[in-house]
Amino acid sequence: MLFIVAFVSNAFSAFAGGGAGLLQLPALIFLGLPFATALATHKLASVALGIGASLRHFKEGTLDWRFALLMLVSGVPGVLVGAGVILSVPDRAAEVALGVLTMGLGIYSLRRPELGQEHRPAHRDRGGYLAGGAVLFVIGVLNGSLTSGTGLFVTLWLVRWFGFDYKRAVAHTLVIVGLFWNGSGALVLGVLGTIRWDWMPALLLASLLGGYTGAHLAIAKGNRMIKRAYEVVTLAVGVSLILH
Repeated sequence: MLFIVAFVSNAFSAFAGGGAGLLQLPALIFLGLPFATALATHKLASVALGIGASLRHFKEGTLDWRFALLMLVSGVPGVLVGAGVILSVPDRAAEVALGVLTMGLGIYSLRRPELGQEHRPAHRDRGGYLAGGAVLFVIGVLNGSLTSGTGLFVTLWLVRWFGFDYKRAVAHTLVIVGLFWNGSGALVLGVLGTIRWDWMPALLLASLLGGYTGAHLAIAKGNRMIKRAYEVVTLAVGVSLILH
């Protein structure tokens, strides 16, 4: 059950640019883990999603290392801040707010049919990078402190602010958020909380294979299909967070 849930959720996440926690985290809780343990275990397993997606996207050469560095420098400190406070902060109101915002992402994308269909670089000056990095820091705080959907924010922000098409945006989200942001959050949560280590082999293998499979589908299907998948996942994640 762990393997199947993790494979499906990570394949969808790698295809749409986020949302692995939609299925994986509730499944871990349903199978008996306390919230904090489930969150730490999910974060660590999600690192394998980043590895699997990275292996596929590196073959395509779609990563812009300037933006990869910007996402690292801006986002990782936010992740560490968020992960450091989540275990002592009630998160119900934040989950509902995040759910509403996440649904808003999907509605926004639905209302703009041509959004992210072509690569149109924008805001590539110092002010643009500073503003873009500041928003990535805030998303990093959400990534470290909340359960699901923050990768979807990164994907749309890269599309909307920096002019990425969906394929490039998803590639950067999966590699940087999946590998480095989630790895940083898992490290902090593992130190402050508990990871269910005997569940990790099934989760890591499924996340690795799911990440590679979803990245391959994203590359093969193109921007239009990725946009549709993104919209479906954002709406589903939003509803899940509100009703959780």
